[in-house]
Amino acid sequence: MELIKLSATDSTNAYLKDLMLSNSLKDFTTVVTENQLSGRGQMGTVWDSEGGKNLTFSVLKKFNNFYILDQFLLSICVSLSIYNTLSKLHLPNLSVKWPNDILSGNSKICGILLENSLSGNKIQTSVVGIGLNVNQIVFNNLNNVSSLKLLLGKNFHLEELLQKLLTDLKVNLDNMHNVAKEKLFSDYENIMFRKNKPSTFEDPNGNLFMGFIKGISSQGKLLIELEDKIVKEFGLKEIKLLY
Repeated sequence: MELIKLSATDSTNAYLKDLMLSNSLKDFTTVVTENQLSGRGQMGTVWDSEGGKNLTFSVLKKFNNFYILDQFLLSICVSLSIYNTLSKLHLPNLSVKWPNDILSGNSKICGILLENSLSGNKIQTSVVGIGLNVNQIVFNNLNNVSSLKLLLGKNFHLEELLQKLLTDLKVNLDNMHNVAKEKLFSDYENIMFRKNKPSTFEDPNGNLFMGFIKGISSQGKLLIELEDKIVKEFGLKEIKLLY
């Protein structure tokens, strides 16, 4: 496992992708920075991180025979891996908010950004970007955000925590195709945020509606039971879960 440490960079995902263009990198090459200046999340959101207080890193994962059709398995595997690592710290009410935010209670503590390189109908490589709020205690103008320190009342050693996360992540990603899809999907659905609870959603036009999260489809779309008992699938750009 090759670890590249940076004092600052705009984005660890962008740095790693640029590095791939001019270098032959080993599987699981990891870039970590103390200061991420322009971190990104899903749907172009900004990941705000105070320098030296959190973990912001990206991991290169190479694949030999991974079909695009199964790409949500990667999201499941990364989410489960981080969830399992953090659960050992005894954080309260951990869950995964579809597709791959890690929450404690109603507060987001970890975001994941996956960027895949394709060849035909297969994924050749994936850059797995992870931002974990660790020792930061002030989040300006951000709602429903927390950190390990705020939740557990103590500082964490960033290097030690990074090694734990990377160890679990490598084991899970290396074994991804050795575990039955049904088990991975089931394990993910069992820890989904607000599953089987009445929730409010917003469509792209700003319309609000009620429903119950029932799980995910084989393609990773969100399954919601509407008021008429009909279960409908929604993609990432088609719906927003409101707190």
